Amino acid sequence: MIIKNYEINKIDYKKSKLFLLYGDNEGFKNEIIDNIYKKRNLNRFNYYENEILKNLESFFSSISSGSLFDKEKFIVIKKASDKIKNIIDEIILKKYEDFIIVIESDLLDKKSKLRNLFEKDKNLICIPFYPDTNQNLNAIAINFFKEKKINISTQSINLLVERANCKRQNLKNELNKISIYLKEKKTINFDEILKLTNLAGEYDVSLLIDSCLAKNKTQLIKIINENNFSNDDSIMILRYFLNKSKRLLRIKNHIENNRDNIDIAITSFKPPIFWKEKEIVKKQVQSWTTDGVINLIEEINQTELILKKNISSSINILLDFIFYKANLANN
Repeated sequence: MIIKNYEINKIDYKKSKLFLLYGDNEGFKNEIIDNIYKKRNLNRFNYYENEILKNLESFFSSISSGSLFDKEKFIVIKKASDKIKNIIDEIILKKYEDFIIVIESDLLDKKSKLRNLFEKDKNLICIPFYPDTNQNLNAIAINFFKEKKINISTQSINLLVERANCKRQNLKNELNKISIYLKEKKTINFDEILKLTNLAGEYDVSLLIDSCLAKNKTQLIKIINENNFSNDDSIMILRYFLNKSKRLLRIKNHIENNRDNIDIAITSFKPPIFWKEKEIVKKQVQSWTTDGVINLIEEINQTELILKKNISSSINILLDFIFYKANLANN
């Protein structure tokens, strides 16, 4: 059964024991897992799918063992895929009662056997998670400072959201850092935020993508030479590329639909573009046609599939793709 992530409070845990949380939003999934755990008096056990597959007997022994005096078990299975589907079938068949199992997975396509199992069975809970936008991260930040009664400028919140790069966990890490820093203070200024939020690695990635979209090949080469990006970074870099390309497309569409000039379109864009970015965003708008950006977004999605099939060389494939797009004539 599919439910929305904001409907989690409506779940009856006496009836619902098996959950599938899938999608591209690690921070939000972890938040929901922690919320489920905190609502119950449970013993928590964390597994990765590959651990379970290597030792099935030990796993089934751990979930079936217990006594009348034990707390109900809360089992989290991380990085799950269709490989675990048969194990879930066996759990359902044996009708275990003394645990809640949450299965956490990355993106699952519509053909996924695991996803189909949870979507179609009324006794199972399937919750899809989608990437955060700057708009809902902005709301999270505003609520945080409102609840703590901390005075902060809109410019400072925009900086926090921009540096979070559409990742809820990044934002929450920075908000926690600010909370510790402030202690009893109730005001924080822009310079303090600038010093506290030092996402250096992500800043380099953001600059890498901005340089590509602005077709600044000199800056692009410099960033690539000065950073040691790894295969593990490839998907994260690609997501930056996708998010910034989608923003560029929205700006291009705004200009065409409203017949505004570039400066007005960038200044009026929502969520607001950080002032330091405005010049490079203007260059990006001038460097691409609308059709060129649409084609770019399609190519980025296709590239993600290629990267996932070629993990061992994914960063080289991605950087070649980025450099190739920066080298093209005006799109």
